[in-house]
Amino acid sequence: MSVKIIDSIMGSGKTTWAINKMNTASPSQKFVYITPFLDEVQRIKREVNSRTMIEPNSRNGEGTKLRSFKELIASGFDVVSTHALFKSADDELIGAIEEGNYTLILDEVMGVIDRVDIGKSDINALTTSGLIRVDENDQRVHWIDSGYDSGRFNDIKLLADSDNLYKFKNLFVWTFPPQVFSAFKETYVMTYLFDAQIQRCYFDLFGIDYQKFMILDNRLVNYNRSLENREAVFKLINIYDGPLNSIGEERFALSTNRLKTYSPKVISRIKNNLNNYLRNIKGAKGGDILWTTLKDKQRALSGAGFSRSYVEWNIRATNDYADRSVLAFIYNRFINPYEKVFFETPPRNITVDDDLLAVSDLLQWIWRSRVRNGQPIDLFLPSARMRNLLLSWANYEI
Repeated sequence: MSVKIIDSIMGSGKTTWAINKMNTASPSQKFVYITPFLDEVQRIKREVNSRTMIEPNSRNGEGTKLRSFKELIASGFDVVSTHALFKSADDELIGAIEEGNYTLILDEVMGVIDRVDIGKSDINALTTSGLIRVDENDQRVHWIDSGYDSGRFNDIKLLADSDNLYKFKNLFVWTFPPQVFSAFKETYVMTYLFDAQIQRCYFDLFGIDYQKFMILDNRLVNYNRSLENREAVFKLINIYDGPLNSIGEERFALSTNRLKTYSPKVISRIKNNLNNYLRNIKGAKGGDILWTTLKDKQRALSGAGFSRSYVEWNIRATNDYADRSVLAFIYNRFINPYEKVFFETPPRNITVDDDLLAVSDLLQWIWRSRVRNGQPIDLFLPSARMRNLLLSWANYEI
């Protein structure tokens, strides 16, 4: 089975297409629709009217939404839920999906790998005590002590027994079970710039075949990025060009590491520049503003009149800020180092595109504003690297 990637620019109608597909499909075709946000769950329940999309709940013997999810699938219902719950998929849920005629529609890529909360000394203890074995070829962690029933490492045992745990340097890394995608009769992933996403690296890692499509005039067509009309979006973005950008001229300026290690004097300068742009140059009120930075620095950079206008830089799939017109993106996005090295280290040798990922996240964040309604916005983007990447995207260079 080949996963169908709907790699289509924001505003091209991906969700509308998905709703229409579910509304016009045969009653015998069952759907699981997975979205990042609860608000979108309610939208799907409301707008898919040819069938009843049911949201898992905790009103069951185990008191968990996962149990409800399994029971709904076993009973043949159409299900709508969130990324957070779907990431809990286990062998029982996978088996139930395999037995049904289910199509998966995944709204936006999801977190498919994660660092496991365990220290280096505990990893060494597991190894030396003979509880685990690490495969020399792919570094997959196998639990080999069949007599281990329960204890402080029970969560590690569960991950290892499901074949979703890898040792990487001095870390354990969890991966979403790839067999989930083969359990469905059809799978659609709706996103933009899929080649930039960690889920693309994950598909390559596990040999999950995929084909790319896009939405054009409400139809699914073969992917062709020259048809995206990027220039129509870019012409709505008025990017600030002036002395306040001087703080971001270096390649790594305003990156996670730099923001965490800047002196109080530099942080104060960044805050003053942000305040100057929003309050003095643009004269914006709180209700006009949307700004972001590394979450750890939100409080340090917040100022009077815009402290409540902060939205995290990785937000997706929400329309709650579609009236905002003055934006500030105080961040220089690079992939988490452990993710990059995990995929690029032999024997995996899977290339991660740091630049495309950065512009992908920037565009998704910008799209939360009124630009989604075809209205112009003003943008303070002090990182020279991020400005150049946005321009390269607009010119179809990346």
